[in-house]
Amino acid sequence: MDDKDQESEVEEADEEAKVDKAPPTVVPGDEDTTSGRRHRKWLVAVIVAVVVVVVAGLVGWRVVENRRHGSALESCNLAAKSLQERTSSAKMARYREASGVKADQVKDAKTVTNMSSSVKAAGGLRPSLIQCDASMSTGELNNAVSKAKKLDSDYAALAKSAKAVLASRDAKTLDDAKAALDGKKGEASRLLADSDGKVVDNATRDGLQQAIDQAGQAKGDKAKAYQDAANALQAAIDQVNASVQAKSQADQQAAAQAAQAAQQPTQRQGTTRRLQASSNSGRRGSTQSRRPAYRPSGNRGGGGGGSAPSTPQGGGGDKSWIDELKNQKPYGEACNSAGVCGIG
Repeated sequence: MDDKDQESEVEEADEEAKVDKAPPTVVPGDEDTTSGRRHRKWLVAVIVAVVVVVVAGLVGWRVVENRRHGSALESCNLAAKSLQERTSSAKMARYREASGVKADQVKDAKTVTNMSSSVKAAGGLRPSLIQCDASMSTGELNNAVSKAKKLDSDYAALAKSAKAVLASRDAKTLDDAKAALDGKKGEASRLLADSDGKVVDNATRDGLQQAIDQAGQAKGDKAKAYQDAANALQAAIDQVNASVQAKSQADQQAAAQAAQAAQQPTQRQGTTRRLQASSNSGRRGSTQSRRPAYRPSGNRGGGGGGSAPSTPQGGGGDKSWIDELKNQKPYGEACNSAGVCGIG
């Protein structure tokens, strides 16, 4: 580097030093302008921040609300489905069946009382319809969920009560069927012993014995098995009774025929006697009717109603006298047109 260049650099350095040492130049009005700009920038920043916060809050609230609404809708659908399963047509029919059972049809009457209370708590046997729709608000959906859960709980208790009632009814039916079969077996055994030799067809007694043996094999916890055995016994009993009655009627008819046959000789003898008596009476009456009712006498007492004419002298008057005597009617005598007379 030459001397001129060095001098030039020294001069530039001196000038820069002078500039740095000179006081700052003040320009009127620049301070207010800078402050206003700074204020506006801060306000804009605040507004932007607020807007961002509000928008973020709205977006966040909307997201949360959507999640709450979706959760409420899902809960409502689940509760409605559970209630629908618990109140299906088959289960409602079972509830109604249990509700119709009376206290005298069950082994434990308390189950019927509990069933009645459960039906009342559920508001009857007509469950309300639970509606779950996306157009419903979150609050409406939550209310529907609460209602569905309440009904579901009530019908759960109702199902339990119905099960107890039907079980108690079945238990009593089973006991009654067993008792009825035992009584029928006793009746059949007595009839089998009493009907010996008193039936038309002994095969009916064999059938009764077979029914008794089969009835003794009935077992299980179903009433139908015992009821079927009792019905079979009753059918066999009816057949034996019919055979006994048929033989009894046949015996009565045979006895009546024997008695009638024994009475026939006596009846014939009585008939013969009556015929003989009637014949004798007829002959006596005929003889009396042929006997003359009056015979003239030549010498009648003074109290007579007439006297026979004296016999005329001479033989020429005999015929006229006889004719006159024939035509003469005695006192009190009546004659009919046939010439038969009787004393009246």
